[in-house]
Amino acid sequence: MNNKTMNSLKKAIFDNKVIVMFVILCAACIIISGTSVSYIATEVFTRFGRNTCLVLALIIPCMAGLGMNFGIVVGAIAAQIAVFFVVHWGFTGINGLLLCVLMCTPMALFFGWLLGKMFNATKGAEMIAGLVLGFFADGLYRLFVLYILGGVIPFDDPNLLPRGFGLRNAFDLTGSLKYALDDISFATVLMVLGAILVVVAFVNFLYGKKVGQEMSVKEFVKKLITGVVVIVASVVIKVVLGLNVLFGGTRLILTDVALFGGIGAIAYAVIQFVLKRPKKGEKLFGNLIKIAVVGALLLVGTMIPAVREVYQSVRIAACTYGIIVFFCMFNNWLTNTRLGQNMRTVGQNRAVATSAGIDVDKTRIIATCISTVLAAWGQLIFLQNLGTFNTVQQQSNVGLYAVAAILVGGATVQKASNKHAVVGVILFHTLFVVAPLAATKLAGDSAISEYIRMFISYGVIAVSLAMHAWKSVKPISGERKEAEGRTTWGIFPCGSGKG
Repeated sequence: MNNKTMNSLKKAIFDNKVIVMFVILCAACIIISGTSVSYIATEVFTRFGRNTCLVLALIIPCMAGLGMNFGIVVGAIAAQIAVFFVVHWGFTGINGLLLCVLMCTPMALFFGWLLGKMFNATKGAEMIAGLVLGFFADGLYRLFVLYILGGVIPFDDPNLLPRGFGLRNAFDLTGSLKYALDDISFATVLMVLGAILVVVAFVNFLYGKKVGQEMSVKEFVKKLITGVVVIVASVVIKVVLGLNVLFGGTRLILTDVALFGGIGAIAYAVIQFVLKRPKKGEKLFGNLIKIAVVGALLLVGTMIPAVREVYQSVRIAACTYGIIVFFCMFNNWLTNTRLGQNMRTVGQNRAVATSAGIDVDKTRIIATCISTVLAAWGQLIFLQNLGTFNTVQQQSNVGLYAVAAILVGGATVQKASNKHAVVGVILFHTLFVVAPLAATKLAGDSAISEYIRMFISYGVIAVSLAMHAWKSVKPISGERKEAEGRTTWGIFPCGSGKG
């Protein structure tokens, strides 16, 4: 290995040192705990579907220069208020969940507007302001559900308010909203996805110029055909073939996902190579190679008995994972619009943004509102998957866990992406699962597990921010040291030779 390759490897490790450190921690905890890989994979995939949308809600405000938005707690509160009333009214299933979306969205927009106004009044200290406001909102919410509801506001529901005032601490969502999304079949998800592609194609073609996404006729026809093909495929799968076990089912076995996903990835890479003929060294060439390699690894995994056993133990909720993909696509789409470019400019330099004619305060408020609405929807996904609604404490650690997860994935307070969110959720929740088990095995006391979980939540944020700060500190060159009058051997500045 030559020096250039070694230096590149060292730089890659240093740039991704947060991820590397937590990968090592996860591996060590897995070995110490002796937990089976199948159990860990099942837990992590379940938690991934449950928590990822909340983490993805942090990307837009980070891009706009607001840092890590601990204030997404107010979005979670909006979702929980909607869930309470929908359960009280007796709505169930997907209809009840859609009603929750309709109710919580305007509340989340209003809360996000207030949060954005506060961020504009506390420029430079948004993370602290969001954290404090999260605690304040949490307190107001508890006052509402424990005393005001039924105590001040007349409300009669013996199932939810057994004492006549104050909600019961927790209630089961089974029979109402539990698995409202998770029980939607893959064929239905495909049909909705196809419809979305068709609508997006028409919107971009007709109004794309206004949002910075102007589309040619050729591109419009291509996207329109793609959407129609997806819709037809969903109808064929569900109605004609009646595949209710695999693609028509509500839970996809990871083995089948890996098999068909691997084939699809390789086929896509080959088709793109044939159509576009990228040359070696081009970005597209490298991306297609990566896609083909990932597809090959997925296929190979289905042929290895040990890996196949892990695949077989994992079930994926088709609709929930589809919504995660939609959230990622939305973040990418918004980034490429004029509004997204304005947010990026504001995040990089507010003075430059102002001189370019961008309304900085308005842009930051819009970013906060989007984040709050996405957090509200993410909390609905979380609750329907969990199946239990803890009325008092469910919202408490939403911001904490989401921020910890995205920081573990390599994000910083200045930069975050879908990749950081996805990698972070996997690593954080792997550590969240195995670290308490490893600590219990070492200490011989199961009670320590809860303390370890809280230590992980706060410790991850502290360690990640410290390591990112270390990354941002540039070493002082010899020329700069000399210019500043510092010696190369001392640890104190020495002026111009005068001790």
